[in-house]
Amino acid sequence: MNLFRDVKADLDRTVETLIAEGVLPEGLDLSRVTVEPPRDPSHGDMATNAAMLLSKPVGMKPRDLAEKLAAALVGHDRIATAEVAGPGFINLRLAETAWHDVLRAILDLGTAYGDSDIGARRKVNVEYVSANPTGPLHIGHARGAVVGDALSGLLLKAGYDVCKEYWVNDAGSQIDSLGWAVYWRYLEILDPKKFAITDEAAIKSFMAAMGAPDRELEYRGEYLIPVAQALFEEKGDALAVKGADGFEGKPVDEWLPPIRLFAVEKMLDLIKEDLKVLGIDQDVFTSERWIIETHVDRIVAWLKDRDLIYRGILEPPKGQKPDDWEPREQTLFRATQFGDDVDRPLQKSDGSWTYFASDIAYH
Repeated sequence: MNLFRDVKADLDRTVETLIAEGVLPEGLDLSRVTVEPPRDPSHGDMATNAAMLLSKPVGMKPRDLAEKLAAALVGHDRIATAEVAGPGFINLRLAETAWHDVLRAILDLGTAYGDSDIGARRKVNVEYVSANPTGPLHIGHARGAVVGDALSGLLLKAGYDVCKEYWVNDAGSQIDSLGWAVYWRYLEILDPKKFAITDEAAIKSFMAAMGAPDRELEYRGEYLIPVAQALFEEKGDALAVKGADGFEGKPVDEWLPPIRLFAVEKMLDLIKEDLKVLGIDQDVFTSERWIIETHVDRIVAWLKDRDLIYRGILEPPKGQKPDDWEPREQTLFRATQFGDDVDRPLQKSDGSWTYFASDIAYH
């Protein structure tokens, strides 16, 4: 049930009746006539521009036509009063029975009240929240979560086939940083004195021994302690570094990848718990890492077969050149063929794929 649509139908029937009676000429175009809320709620429940739009083809002054339309409109059960305002607008007040009909429809339809088929089951993907799985959600994420979920609900109500997606950024350098942070908290459980989170000298010495002298311990929040505890409960001291004065143990490339996966899984569990408290249930969590591992190589080969990528050197950035910029050959996508300002790199200097590459694979 849509009151505005119903009143517009009453208005159309009123015009048709006046045409049949010879009061108005035939062939009037009612497609631009609207029934909508008035600018000032004190003027009534609805307002229409019918007289303003039809006055010229009818050959009457807007207010004169509005008076005729208003007098005829009050003959409908739904309309209590119709008053002419300004140059020829008509303000409408609905009869109490109209609201009674709405209440009955609400009681009969329940949560289906207001459903629409305007979307015609067209597919819509709404991606929202998508906070990096490196920490708990904060109030900024909550705002986006609520807005995204409300938008999804409106689209569903309007008849669209909606997929509510969370994009998991689990493939960037921030996930490496998360893995190192969880590992340090894990070592802290094993030896709180040697691996204290506040001991900067120990952290620096450890990073140097692990072959990463420039790396810092980026994530130090206490929220990682339960993650490290769960890792310890699963692995015991199997991942521990050994040596009283030095750091001896498994190479980084052996322990970091599984810890990254473990940490992301635990952080997503925490994020999902927070979303559940908000009453938000997303349909799919898409892993960027999975997209890269399963799709990027195939998509890059597909683009190469169509001569849409090439090896080239980009122009330096416009304006002040960054200190670390240097010309180097890269794998580039011919984005300028599709209206972009520059061609876009698909691969970083370390051989990993750019966000642009994973975006292409995803879409």
